[in-house]
Amino acid sequence: METHNELAFFQGKKIRKIWQHEQWYFSIIDIIEVLMDSANPQSYWGKLKEREPQLLTICQKLKFQAPDGKMRATDCANTEGVFRIIMSIPSPKAEPLKIWMAQVSTQTIEETENPELGIERMRELYKAKGYTDEWIERRMQTIETRKQLTNEWKNRGVQEGTEYSILTAIIAKGTFGLTPTEHKDLKGITKPTENLRDHMTPLELIFTALGEEVTRSLAIKNDVQGFEENHEMAQKGGVEAGKARKNLEKNTGLTVVSSESYIKSLKAENDKNAEGVE
Repeated sequence: METHNELAFFQGKKIRKIWQHEQWYFSIIDIIEVLMDSANPQSYWGKLKEREPQLLTICQKLKFQAPDGKMRATDCANTEGVFRIIMSIPSPKAEPLKIWMAQVSTQTIEETENPELGIERMRELYKAKGYTDEWIERRMQTIETRKQLTNEWKNRGVQEGTEYSILTAIIAKGTFGLTPTEHKDLKGITKPTENLRDHMTPLELIFTALGEEVTRSLAIKNDVQGFEENHEMAQKGGVEAGKARKNLEKNTGLTVVSSESYIKSLKAENDKNAEGVE
């Protein structure tokens, strides 16, 4: 399993987690916010460290995405460390959170041994949010394509983080004529933590996967190494996907790039249908 950031949810609240050293590490600030319903969890964590300095031995600084979208080093702990921190914080949510943490750890073990379980759980999550089966299939394809591309980049000396973001923006610009940030603005997505791809239409997802797959194929064919050479492949991959998009639009009259947020439009349609039934 590659190193990556994800969001988990406990009682509707977000907890950032990252896979490192074959286990999950969780943002301590997020854990404290859940336990205390605190408006300033950073301050509480600072005082807790002063009171119990031994807690510093169970923490690591790892980079998580902050609310402004930037990657920042944050105190985090593995499951065992989080259990220790929970013991130091009086909260009625302590026991439910411990149970939730145990479930997350169990799922991780199961998914490591059988990756298909993780995929099925992701399908169920999207289904529960109201996405259609067609959309979910497209989204699963983009996830797999993205994983293959980032694995290729990693093996070819591209640095995770800023370099990944730059190459991704180049592919997107060539494919859609928009960077991911511009695409978000077009769709009215204001929260930095929201994933653009979760708002894409099925057609947008298809061309996203096409741009990234062409880029990966070119990197393999040309056996490129390092950021600069992969930068060139990203440009070419985006251009080829962009040509395919323009061809489709010309021959069918369809418009691929959409200002609509797919899930918001779907919910609005479902609400309208529900009102009609009443």
